[in-house]
Amino acid sequence: MKSLANLSDQQLVRQFIDGESNSLSVLIERYKDKIFTSIYLLVKDKYLAEDIFQDAFIRIIDTLKSGKYTDEGKFLPWAMRIAHNLCVDHFRKVKRSPSIKTGDDRDIFEVLNFSEASAEDKMMASQSHDRVRKMIDLLPEDQREVIIMRHYADLSFKEIAALTNCSINTALGRMRYGLINLRKMMTEKQIAL
Repeated sequence: MKSLANLSDQQLVRQFIDGESNSLSVLIERYKDKIFTSIYLLVKDKYLAEDIFQDAFIRIIDTLKSGKYTDEGKFLPWAMRIAHNLCVDHFRKVKRSPSIKTGDDRDIFEVLNFSEASAEDKMMASQSHDRVRKMIDLLPEDQREVIIMRHYADLSFKEIAALTNCSINTALGRMRYGLINLRKMMTEKQIAL
């Protein structure tokens, strides 16, 4: 019998539905980095990203157990869509909740810093990654979203188009303009990675 790690996503999903709980662990292990990174780059908060990541897998488990999952052989794009939708839901909630502003119109919780980065976080964040992230943050939202999904989540443009409810050509255009804008920023600020 094949080990679980050698099975396809479809086979693992089928086994999980049939009661083999270890198969879900293999799926989580297989895709946790891609899903978590894409969530983190959208919400820009490690702890919030961890919460949304857990919520995404709770929703995945519930959908699989309820029999509502249609097996089209595309587990990762389906899981990414769930995570993306949870991020959108979070931002909708935040937008509706009132915020406390300081005199210079900054959110009070941006001014007050209650947490410190751990030594592990500091070691993991390299200078070039920080520069790239800062530049990506300066891009328009639609361009930033496509670049994150393409480079960090490794999604195809077809999958990106489906997740963002746009055509493939629009997704390609956003990617192109995003890369052009990143190159301009690097030239203007004389940044070498």
